Amino acid sequence: MAQSPEMRASDVDRDRVAAVLREHTAQGRITMDEFNERLEQLYQSKTYGELARLTADLPDVDLRNRPAKLTDPTPAPKSGMHSGMRAAWSAWAAASSINWVIWLIVSVTSGHMIYPWPLWVMGPWGAILLVSTIFGGGQKRQ
Repeated sequence: MAQSPEMRASDVDRDRVAAVLREHTAQGRITMDEFNERLEQLYQSKTYGELARLTADLPDVDLRNRPAKLTDPTPAPKSGMHSGMRAAWSAWAAASSINWVIWLIVSVTSGHMIYPWPLWVMGPWGAILLVSTIFGGGQKRQ
């Protein structure tokens, strides 16, 4: 069934027009001020005719057949460390930092330096990570 201009538009129709307006803004056809004005009018629109007036001065955009994103032809240099190992080191650093902050707060509030217990958290965990990083080989498992 053809859509007549007097027919009521749905939220999905409004969202589709909003996506078209965003695309035209990204391509530089309309300014951000125009985009905001049209977006405000868009969500006040009730019929297909009102929606069509918002994009009447713009060329048609097929959102389903958009060009693929351009990728950088030069790949990022590999750090040599597996992403899982980077995540493990990040977790170690975060946990160690939190423990040191807790230790510092307790030392300051107690009025004297207490035993540096975060070393017992950092040490064994860090040693295992270090050995895994050095001797882990970085080979992908199959």
